[in-house]
This record gives sequence, C-alpha cells and structure tokens, in this order.
Amino acid sequence: MTVPAADTIVGAPSTMTRPVIALRNVVKEYRMGDTDVHALRGVSLDIARGDFVAVMGASGSGKSTLMNIVGCLDVPTRGRFWLDGVDVRSLDDDDLARIRNRKIGFVFQSFNLLPRMSALANVELPLVYAGVRPHERRLRATRALEAVGLGERMDHYPSELSGGQQQRAAVARAIVTNPSLILADEPTGNLDTESSLDVMSVLDGLHSQGRTVVLITHEEDIAAYTERVVKLRDGRIVDDYPQDPAAARGIHMAHAQAGRSGASS
Repeated sequence: MTVPAADTIVGAPSTMTRPVIALRNVVKEYRMGDTDVHALRGVSLDIARGDFVAVMGASGSGKSTLMNIVGCLDVPTRGRFWLDGVDVRSLDDDDLARIRNRKIGFVFQSFNLLPRMSALANVELPLVYAGVRPHERRLRATRALEAVGLGERMDHYPSELSGGQQQRAAVARAIVTNPSLILADEPTGNLDTESSLDVMSVLDGLHSQGRTVVLITHEEDIAAYTERVVKLRDGRIVDDYPQDPAAARGIHMAHAQAGRSGASS
C-alpha cells in the first residue's frame, strides 16, 4: 500500500503537528427506508497523540457514526479523514482492514472475547491476523495481559473471568499491536460500578504511558476520567472543552452525594 504523506495533501495537517485523528467537514448520510438520515453534518475535529478524549451525546447525536468512521468501519459521504497521517479516503477494503488491525485497538461494550479460547489466546488473535510468529505472539500477549493486571489469569477462559476481568482482557487485546489509537465504545456499559472504576483505571494508566485514547460514552462519571470532552448533538459538535480529570471526578462525586442526600431527606 502506497499512501502519500498527509502534509502533501491540500487541507491536511502538517507532519510537524500531525494529530492521530483529523476530520475535515465530515458528512455522513444514509437512507433508512424512505427516510434520509443525516448522521454527521460537517464535523471537523483533531485529536493529538497522547490525548484522552470522551465523545458524548444522546442517542441519535452521531457519536456511534463518528466512532465507526474513526475506527475505519465506515467511510464519510463527504469530507476528509486522516488516521495517523493516512488519508482514509484513498484506501480500499483490504487496506482498511490492515489499517484497523495495525493502527486501532478496539474495546467494545460486549467484550467480544471468543468463549472457547483462553484470555491469552484471545489477546494473541490480532497478532495472528498480522502474521506474527507464535513465540513473539505469546510473549507480546503475555506482556499485554500483565499490563492490565491479568498476568495470573491468562490461562482462564472468559466464563472463568468476572465482567471487569473480561473487559481488561479486551483492553489487553486492544493494545497488543501497539496501535496509534485505542477506541473504547461504552467500555463500562455492561459493568457494575466497581468493575467500571477498575477498567477506567486501566485506561487511565495507558493514557499516562502516552497512549491516545478516545472514549465513546454517555456517562458523566466515566467521561470525568478524560482530559477533554467533545459533545455531539444532531450530527454536529456543540461543545469541545478541556477538563482536569481529578476536578471533574470530584464534581461528579459531589453531585452524586448531593443527590443521595436529597433522596434520603
């Protein structure tokens, strides 16, 4: 695959300041029955290397469509998208599959672990698809599981792991290829509070190591872990602001405590 450098394309970000994600006037339209759906209406967004960003919005806001485009699972109707300097519009289906495997680590709400494979074998899968040799696969998968605190559980099957442990295994699978971007779609949606905090601590630790993490969520307490919040409504970005994660978590806890006090009075 031969792809021109992003800074040689008109409108692309320069190499010196090249973000991991760059969208320019992205529009996504599709037809549902007799209805034309305008899922994204001219979204422009840069996410720099090492950012920890929450993308928020109500159902129908466009956040899932944006995730699919950023994850190279879909392509814009109009507009441009560069992933780590690669113009995604120039790629065919095979190239898109390769770039997904090499540059993006996915974490989904439903874990998506194969039930008949151990945690170690599940984490090895992206490396199998990448053609990595067995010894190297096992070494890298072991290190990834150790990084998320599952070093002693790597031979267990998903049914032998708690929900939080399954999601940590999914995070290990996401980072095993050393991707440019970790894309987490409602990663705590199926977890209880304790497990949710556990998984967010893992993602926070990965960000502290310099990894780029984009989190799709509708939960304020989960978004409070991030350093930037992008809010969508009706296919448009309506807010984009930085935040201090520690302060944001403190505010959320104060609101939660106030709500509990009000309910008990």
